[in-house]
Parts: sequence; structure tokens; C-alpha cells
Amino acid sequence: MKIVQALIVIISLYLAHGAAWGVSIVYDGFQCLNSTNPDDPTPQGTPVQSRFEVIENAGDGLYRLRATGGIPRFINNNSAVCIDSETSLGYSGIPAIDGLPQPIASANATAHFNGHDLIVVINALHTDLSFARTPFSSFNTSRIFAYTYTLIFAFNPSTSQFVLRKSVRNRGYTQTSGSTNSTIPFLETVLPSFNNELLDLPQILTPSASIEFRLE
Repeated sequence: MKIVQALIVIISLYLAHGAAWGVSIVYDGFQCLNSTNPDDPTPQGTPVQSRFEVIENAGDGLYRLRATGGIPRFINNNSAVCIDSETSLGYSGIPAIDGLPQPIASANATAHFNGHDLIVVINALHTDLSFARTPFSSFNTSRIFAYTYTLIFAFNPSTSQFVLRKSVRNRGYTQTSGSTNSTIPFLETVLPSFNNELLDLPQILTPSASIEFRLE
């Protein structure tokens, strides 16, 4: 018991000081076969790392992280796991600079660590780039999905690993459509939660397989 307590103190002190910068937790896995369906955890054969790197100690157990590679995708009662970069990191773009929105290689995340439990929150915007305009002046924007992932880890001091216990996933949705010939020039659909059906609850997911992030 004393050894376990000592290890918890060591990792807490390690993260609490400047040495925390550059500290990462890493999980080795495979890319998702279906890159855009968050309910399909089937992996394909391409190896990829899910990595969270500390870039700032914000104090009081809070840390700013850089996420790269994506995050593990899983669903309840299914042992399959893949690493999702498409919806967990998302897209970004400014028309004058980027043209169309592009997938991004890294995303910001925020974490809290109390020496036992690590909670990581990451947000992403995903677009299907389906914007269109017809010869009759009707139009629609791309479908935009706003994802929020809350990952809950337990620290295992005997192995210096962070074990992913739960994921809370929510997907919002927005799209605009309309016609310049209509009395109502555009219609906006805005849904803060649209996971499987309109205005449903965020999904609480428990992995059936062990997902262990090592400390680097």
C-alpha cells in the first residue's frame, strides 16, 4: 500500500511542475475502417498512436493537452477498438486561407488529474463537405457535426498506465438550406444533441476490451 501511495505522489509531483511539459500518454492501435461512423469500431490494418501531450500546466490539477492520432473508438458490449482521427480531431478552415476545410493533425484538449483519476475533454467539428447549389437558386450547406468527448481514466501506479474506463460522447448537428426564390430565404437546423435520434442524450460508453495508455 505504501508503494502504491508513493507512486501516486511521484506522478502527481511530476505533472505538477514544469517537467510536465512534453509528458504524454500513448495508446497503440489501428485506424478505423469506417472513418466517419462513430458507432463502427472495426479496425483496419494501419497502425496509429493515440497521444495526449501536456503543453501547459494550468494549475489546480488542470492541464492543456495536444491530441494527435485520434482517440479510441468503441461501443458498449463490443470488444472491437479502433482509433478515430476523423471525428475526434475534426476539420478546420478559413476560406481565404485554406479554401475548403481540411482535416487537422492535432487538436487541443483539457485535462484534470487528481493523482488517481484523469478526465480529458476534447471537442471537434466535422464536415461532410456536401454543400450544393442548384440551377434554380436553391442551396444547402455542408452538414456540420460538433463532437464532444469526455474520457475518464484510472491511473494504475503499478504499471504507470492510464486505463480508459468510460467515454461520454455527444454529437451536435447544424445545416442551412434555402432558396433565393422563397419568401423564407434560408432555413437553419440546429441540434445540440443528435447521436442516434433527434435531441437524444449523450452516449455513455464502457470499453469491453482493456484500453491502456502508457506514460512517456
